[in-house]
Parts: sequence; C-alpha cells; structure tokens
Amino acid sequence: MITLVKDTIDHHDIDELIKWLKTYPRLTKGPLTLQLEQKWSSWLGRKYSVFCNSGSSANLLMLYALKEGNHMKNDKVVVPSVAWSTDLAPVMQLGLQPILCDSNMNNLSVDLEHLEQIFKKENPSALILVSVLGLVPNMDAVVELCSRYNVMLLEDACESMGSKYKDQKLGTFGLMSSFSTYFGHHISTIEGGLISTDDHDLYELLISLRSHGWDRDLSEETQQKLQKQWKASEFDALYTFYHPGFNLRSTDLQAKIGLKQIDKLNNWCKTREKNFQTYQKNVVNPYWKVVLSEDDYISNFAYPVIHPNRDEIVNSLQKHKIEVRPMICGSMGTQPFYVKHYGTLKLPNVSTIDKYGFYIPNHPQLASEEIHFISNIINEEINK
Repeated sequence: MITLVKDTIDHHDIDELIKWLKTYPRLTKGPLTLQLEQKWSSWLGRKYSVFCNSGSSANLLMLYALKEGNHMKNDKVVVPSVAWSTDLAPVMQLGLQPILCDSNMNNLSVDLEHLEQIFKKENPSALILVSVLGLVPNMDAVVELCSRYNVMLLEDACESMGSKYKDQKLGTFGLMSSFSTYFGHHISTIEGGLISTDDHDLYELLISLRSHGWDRDLSEETQQKLQKQWKASEFDALYTFYHPGFNLRSTDLQAKIGLKQIDKLNNWCKTREKNFQTYQKNVVNPYWKVVLSEDDYISNFAYPVIHPNRDEIVNSLQKHKIEVRPMICGSMGTQPFYVKHYGTLKLPNVSTIDKYGFYIPNHPQLASEEIHFISNIINEEINK
C-alpha cells in the first residue's frame, strides 16, 4: 500500500521519549509546552503561539477570542466552501453567521471576485482563509481586500506548514493563524494544534480561554490587573474565572515530541515541495492542474487532481493499493450539517471540485519511483 501519509515520529523519537519518561517528569501542560510555543514562534516568525489539543480546537479558539474580546463588528464570518469541517463548525457552534465563498480554479483558495462581492454586500467581521493542501493563495490580493473592507483575516494553515508567498510563510499574514500537529500532517505531536499571532492582548486571551478562563498562565502584570479589577485575592484567584473558557490544553508529553519535530521540519518541507513539482511534471491532465506563480513555495500536504473521470481514476488507484481521498470536504454547502441548518448551497467552482476532485499521497518518505507509478496510473485513465 502506498499510503497518503507516514508517521513523522520515528523509532529514535520514541526511544528519546522513553528515556525522558524514565525521569518521571510532569506530563500535563508545563514548561515544555512553553518551550514548544516559543520554538514554534521562532520558526514561523511570529511573536506568540499557543499549543492546544488539535488544529480544530485552534480554529475554535481563534474565533472565540474574537467574540469574547469584542473584536467583531457583527456576527458574520466568511468560510471557504472548500475547507475542513472544523473551519465551518465553530462558526455555527458559537452562534455566528457563516457565509460560504466559492473557490478559484488556480489554487483552490477563495475566489477573489466572489469574496469581494460578499465583502460589499455582507460587511463581515472576519474571513477564515484556508490554504488548501499547502497551495498558496494570492496573499497580496486577499490582504488588500480585507484591509479595504475592514475584515479580520484568520489563516487556517493546518495543511501548509512551510508554504510561502513571496518568501513569507503562510500563517504570518493574518491577525491569527492555526496549524495542526495531528498524525500525518507536516509534523506530529500525535494530536495537537497551534495558534500564532503578533497581538499580545489576543495571545493572553487565547491562553486564558484555553484553560478554563482563569489567569494562571497570564503575565504577572495582567494577573494583578484582573485581580484588582475583580477584587480577587491571590488565593481566591486560583479559582476565579474571568472568561467562559474551555479546557483545550495539550500536554508536555506531546510538547516533548513536538520540540524534536520542529528540528526536522525544514527538510520535510523541501521534500514535500520537490514531490509536488515531480507530480506537476508527470501528471498529464489537460482538464485541470494547479496554476503556479513564481511567488509560490508549496510545502504540499497532498497532491490534488480534478478530472471528470474521477471515479475510474480512483478505482484504478485503489486497485493498485494507492490510498486516495475526496478533495477535503468537497462542498461545504452540501454537507449534511450545513444543509440541516441553512439548506443546500451550490457554488459553481466548488461544485466542480466536489464532483471531480480527489487527492493522492505526498509525504517525506514517498519515493520518486512511487510518484511516477501513481502518475502513470492517473495518465492511463485520463487517456482512455
């Protein structure tokens, strides 16, 4: 079987973890979590990061911080119709109003014309921008539109660690950005996610909301300010809750794994980009291919294919023991959890992506021979 992903945690990592466990360390969130957050911020190029239990929780926390911090001018949030379910679900869960945006057919990100129409008509508070499979949106255009219409930009970069636009990493353009460290993603902490931002007030709100809404992880200055404001003694502050928070913390055990993973990330990103370029050269698909810009560096999560013969191609790939998946969640506007609340919404480009799209393996352990083998199977079915 040629699998979509391979575990990035190897035997050496497990041996190191066992050695550390034999020192009988603290396993819950503690000093290693802080080290991981600082190391990730340094790698990414942002001031602050928050480690939580999943990329999905990272999306939830980002949105909730905007709401709890009174940053939103209204309850409207734009979500790409090609996205993961937990880009849309938190908008609904928090009682906000989702507005689905169509995708463009170059890099599968938001369609800029449709996005501007939404901005003009709806005047939303925020856009969740998804860089699909590590493909690179036109960030200049997205940032300019958000600035012109006073829309806060949140980046879901869960599939695009290391992807760059004009040599700037995705996840550094928006007010906040989310990343996933789930098994099979660019790096793994088994389960986990990260939020990054340059805004100190949002950072402190995020870490309070992550842990029940108390002040224990905040700076001493902020703790004293809150305790004075709410007349809480130092003792009572141990169980004083300033926000209706969650428990979305991860653990030092996972942070221990993540610290080593970051050391390997640059090389893994290079391999993913090289694999992507090999697919681009070898897959012969006149119907659709990713349109590349010289400004893009694509640390690709998995390689996308869109073709009317999707079912035949998929069947042939599976017959040859090659793992394959639909194009993320396809069309959000036709997913049952959306339809039950708002009815069906079909958008033109997304409908094509949903009907004809799928993706195939890319990971650092994928051999060049395997890429050629996969490409030849796809080409044979396309040319039938």
